[in-house]
Amino acid sequence: MHDLLVVGAGPYGLSIASHAAAAGLNLRVFGRPMASWRDHMPAGMFLKSEPWASNLSDPAGRWRLDAYCAEQGMTARHAEPIPVEAFASYGLWFARNAVPAVDERTITRVSSGPDGFTAVTEDGESLHARAVALAVGVMPFIEVPAALRGLHPTLVTHSSHHSDLGHFQGKDVTVIGGGQAALETAALLAEQGTRVRVLARAERLRWNDVPPAWERSWWQSVRSPHSGLGPGWRNWFYSERPGLFRRLPEATRSRIAATALGPAGAWWVRDRVERAVDLLPGHEVTAAAAVPGGLRLDLTDRAGARRSLETEHVIAATGFKAHRDRLGLLSAELRGTLAALPDGSPALGHSFESSHPGLFFAGLVTASGFGPAMRFVHGATFTASTLVQGVRRRLGATPVRGTVPVPGSGHRSGTPSPVRG
Repeated sequence: MHDLLVVGAGPYGLSIASHAAAAGLNLRVFGRPMASWRDHMPAGMFLKSEPWASNLSDPAGRWRLDAYCAEQGMTARHAEPIPVEAFASYGLWFARNAVPAVDERTITRVSSGPDGFTAVTEDGESLHARAVALAVGVMPFIEVPAALRGLHPTLVTHSSHHSDLGHFQGKDVTVIGGGQAALETAALLAEQGTRVRVLARAERLRWNDVPPAWERSWWQSVRSPHSGLGPGWRNWFYSERPGLFRRLPEATRSRIAATALGPAGAWWVRDRVERAVDLLPGHEVTAAAAVPGGLRLDLTDRAGARRSLETEHVIAATGFKAHRDRLGLLSAELRGTLAALPDGSPALGHSFESSHPGLFFAGLVTASGFGPAMRFVHGATFTASTLVQGVRRRLGATPVRGTVPVPGSGHRSGTPSPVRG
């Protein structure tokens, strides 16, 4: 019987595993490390968040992104975006050094029992644990507009389905969405010779400003502090105080989770889009149908005027909806016991524990409870430390022993030592 199973090996799962190992918990970690970053993002993309706000979390703060970059002869400077490939490699480096061995098998089912939980791997092995932390990322929550659902994947895909855009070279592609995924995907398509347009419901596209300099006068810093989600006191609150965010009235939290940090493109992709991509803001797809050579989209603008266009393929960069019912790896019985917030995401306690004792959640699915930071890597630090403390309280754990061997920790057999910075 394990103390904890961590399901998922992205930034949140790896960070939780690092903290749990340092706390002396008997744990197992499952999932392909950094799978979403390695398998579901095209080459050429960059990390939108600042390098200093993109660290995975270990208790000693030793395995940071800047340390990895320094080891690799790279730079990690403020206002200089990091390639997604480099960030994925950083996550693998973190996994090797700060986390016990990761089992890359997929967990296909988690069910509850009188003594805890049973998890079943893709090849049929059953494991038992007193607590489970689900850090399944975004892929279970893909959202495609209703008008496009049911069309064949040769005609419609989600932006997260692509690690390589090369097969769209020379074709006509319509990207739907107004956020970073849509705009950066469109830029990459245009730069490889694809005829591309962007459709967005908003009347105009939004672009993030160039971030203010890191070194500023004291009054500029007081007026608009840096934060992991961007400058300004509101972003600082979302970024640095998710525990206080959770204490806001539920209606306020729901509104902020739905509207804060809405779709916008990074400052460094704006010129690449505006000079090469046909932009159609203020339009919504109301119907779609297959036609010879592709599909026809029926559009309605903000004034109610209608038009149609034909395209060979649609990429829906329309985000993710973190609904409890999309957690298909949970048994129907277990899933049905979970209390939910109005948006359908699981209701969580202050330590990320669900209404089912011992079942914890991390990442996007917690954003309605803990705020917008949970949609970004930056939220992993607060989540990992808080969740592991909650697991230890649930299990009645003794004080941190610090004797678990973690790669890179300096541990030697027979010589217990904590994970050190």
